[in-house]
Amino acid sequence: MDTQLDFLHLRRLGINTHQEPVVYMRQDCQVAISEGFYAHSRVEVHCADQSVIATLVLVCSELLSHEEAGLSEAAWHRLGCPADGEQARFHHARPVESMSFVRGKLYGQRFNDESAKAIIEDIKAGHYSDIQLSAFVTACAGDRLDLDETIAITRAMVSSGQRFDWSSDKVLDKHCVGGLPGNRTTPIVVAIVAANGLLMPKTSSRAITSPAGTADTMESMTTVTMTFEHMRDVVEQEGGCLAWGGSVSLSPTDDIVIRVERALDLDSEGQLVASVISKKVAAGSKQVLIDIPVGPTAKVRSQSMAQTLKQLLEKTGAALGLDVRTIITDGNQPIGRGIGPALEARDILQVLRNDGHAPQDLREKSLQLAGIMLEMGEKAAVGQGYALAQRTLLDGRAMDKFKAICLAQGGFMEPPVAEFTHCIHAQHSGVVAYFNNRFIARLASLAGAPNAKAAGIELHVTLGDEVEAGAPLFTLHAEAPGELAYALDFLDGHTDVIRIEEQMV
Repeated sequence: MDTQLDFLHLRRLGINTHQEPVVYMRQDCQVAISEGFYAHSRVEVHCADQSVIATLVLVCSELLSHEEAGLSEAAWHRLGCPADGEQARFHHARPVESMSFVRGKLYGQRFNDESAKAIIEDIKAGHYSDIQLSAFVTACAGDRLDLDETIAITRAMVSSGQRFDWSSDKVLDKHCVGGLPGNRTTPIVVAIVAANGLLMPKTSSRAITSPAGTADTMESMTTVTMTFEHMRDVVEQEGGCLAWGGSVSLSPTDDIVIRVERALDLDSEGQLVASVISKKVAAGSKQVLIDIPVGPTAKVRSQSMAQTLKQLLEKTGAALGLDVRTIITDGNQPIGRGIGPALEARDILQVLRNDGHAPQDLREKSLQLAGIMLEMGEKAAVGQGYALAQRTLLDGRAMDKFKAICLAQGGFMEPPVAEFTHCIHAQHSGVVAYFNNRFIARLASLAGAPNAKAAGIELHVTLGDEVEAGAPLFTLHAEAPGELAYALDFLDGHTDVIRIEEQMV
């Protein structure tokens, strides 16, 4: 039975805890004492007709009064944005029963359809704390998920969110497994494919630790946060879209799991496949092309790893009704010159506008991928897709379609330009022999990308280029002098970002 001891007045504290709802209260307040709460208790909060399960942080200062409970931004939004002072009730959250399946997996038991569904539903409902999510990610890490388990998790992730049905047997999509800076082919491919009358409802992710995701890059040119209905309208009007997947509730547990995977720096082949395939199924796609870059500092580092991933993607896709095709590409160096949202957007626009200064590697890879997709969509005969993609780019139809998609999503704008730059030069003459993709991505992030849209790295060389001592290798871009200095501090002592080797006589 509820009593006044259950209630506190809510206060928005403006603390960003990302996706984890957190509630704060004094450790000596009446609710904490009467309920027996302790630090990191899982607490159920009720306010009006809204509720959220949150992690409790106990306060030992005057930050809050004895009658107040503070809310993180995530908790405040999940409670429907209550006004300061509104009354809320607090109880211990029920134990998360699906955690028994996670513990079982850690001890060697396999997931099945029932256990996968229970886990994914609890994650979606916010029942898992970050600690519990970490246990789930660890249980799936590496190659611990077999094909049947991967399919079970993928099905559960699809059923946890909304799903499009386009009433067409030709609905295309593409994806890159990541790990390669730049490589922003998707906007160009969507424009070419949609300009040829095919449907391509593309949803993309934001970066978590990388310098940019496709959604971040597109956001420097247009609106990417869209409702389910808005995305449907754009696709029906223009044949394609470039939306942030997190805004339309397609496979909503995916972003939650990825956040924890990245924080732990743990990769799971099975979870990666479930992430990719579930979003494609939810988007209503039928034919999917997946790019797997392979290189010593890419996410996929060997041909054998690429082949394993290829089989898992294709078989899981087939189990969920998708025609999945994969292409293994060169991941030895970044694609394009720009690394970071606005710099990648500039590359995209140069390609679409047939600018003579456009990065040719980005142009050629985009045409290659678009050509395959035009063949998959039966708009071109086998072997003729590249030529059709090239014509679509050269005659301006791709740029026209790209701009039309942007306008339908909310408007088009030119990407911003950074105020602060610093060029790094070659220390000696020789040939560009090596790019450390991970270091380059890290450096662009330290310069402020993706939160600072204009920040990142502009490359001036590619593998095999001959350079003289003092020649420009790359330029750091930043929106604030402090971020530029931070990136330069990291660079000091890291001399192997781009390796210059002496030419053999």
